[in-house]
Amino acid sequence: MFLRLVADSFARRPRRKLLTGAALALGMAVATAALSVSLDVGDRLAKEFRGLGANLLVTPEADSLPLEIGGIDYRPTNSGAYLPESDLSKLKTIFWHNNIVGFTPVLDLTAQGISYNSPKNQGLIPAPGSWPRIQLLGTWVAHEMQSADGTRFKTGIERTNSWWRLAQGHWFEDGKKECVVGQNLARKYSNAQVSAGDTFLLSVDGGKTSLDLKVVGILDSGGPEDDAVIVPLALAQELNAKPGQYRKLYISALTKPDDDFARRDPKTMNPDELERWSCSPYVSSIAYTIKQVLPGAEVRVIRRVADGEGVILTRVRLLLWLVTGAALLAAALAVGASSAAAVIERRTEIGLMKALGAGSGTVGFLLTAEQLLLAFVGGGVGYSLGIVLARLLGERIFGAAPEPSLLVFFVILLLAAMVTLLGSAIPLRRASRFEPAPILRGE
Repeated sequence: MFLRLVADSFARRPRRKLLTGAALALGMAVATAALSVSLDVGDRLAKEFRGLGANLLVTPEADSLPLEIGGIDYRPTNSGAYLPESDLSKLKTIFWHNNIVGFTPVLDLTAQGISYNSPKNQGLIPAPGSWPRIQLLGTWVAHEMQSADGTRFKTGIERTNSWWRLAQGHWFEDGKKECVVGQNLARKYSNAQVSAGDTFLLSVDGGKTSLDLKVVGILDSGGPEDDAVIVPLALAQELNAKPGQYRKLYISALTKPDDDFARRDPKTMNPDELERWSCSPYVSSIAYTIKQVLPGAEVRVIRRVADGEGVILTRVRLLLWLVTGAALLAAALAVGASSAAAVIERRTEIGLMKALGAGSGTVGFLLTAEQLLLAFVGGGVGYSLGIVLARLLGERIFGAAPEPSLLVFFVILLLAAMVTLLGSAIPLRRASRFEPAPILRGE
């Protein structure tokens, strides 16, 4: 009997129910899209932020002095210490190894330009005595490594410095005497700009060593590397007499934004707090884990990158939550207006039920059941529309659509029920207090 009453209510008033359901469906569609994108936005933005560069810097622990002002590390580096390249495979054995997008070791040294051979200028062009000293940067481009478990992977500046691009040519290959010249430095060599295919003759180690390097590309990085010569790391190690060693290591890791808990000193935490902090992908906890596997290394957070990521991600999520809140509020107001009109329209029916013996609780339960059924129908339709909207937003903004989530489906149904009950609470309360006698007399 109860179900017949609910079904009869829907059959006799389809237009009002349709309007209320449409308002709910639209509100839940916006909420579904915002929640789906919000759950996915962290990983998407974190991957996009890796294009900003590395967020961790590793240097020799004995190579720096502590100097921190306002949370920013100003420790200088000198040329006294190096780190072993053989330890780098350990980065793929830590707890957060899947969060390590890439890493790039760097070894720098200085050289003096002597001459360069340019086919387009038909021969050897002597270097003027005013040529400045040149910085050589030894690094990896797409270096293949093997982790301790036998897994092979590639890493290098293509993973950590994805914004570096070549104005000409291609990147050098490991094991070859090739180089990539920064575009600013290329313009300084006489009136004829250095280009791919030329050959450098450089003096290294105070003139004790001369080296011919084939220019295979011109670098446009937008940074100080545009005034340097980039060479394979192994070649820089040979020239610097530091085989198997490097000076700096840039690491790009996927992280979550820092909060007050993340900024706490792990030394002041109890065991439970330390475990929770260590199991959260904060940039500081990843740095702490890396330090455990790289003996003699100091791992610093590059704050301008890490903090910028956190601020942007927090604001994007706040915007999505505000949109969700606004959509839910609009749906609640629409349901409230519809419920108030329905209660006024059904005064006679409610009065008759009470005259026949139905109590206020029974009447309220019947009306609430009708609203909840409407909420579940509207929530289900809204979830379907929201998934389509989320896919459109994901593809337009992040280039990939978020996957449908069963968790979001149940959350949307719960939100639809809460919004419906909240919007119709006052009209339903008023309906439960109707007195049958005045209503049946037409008052």
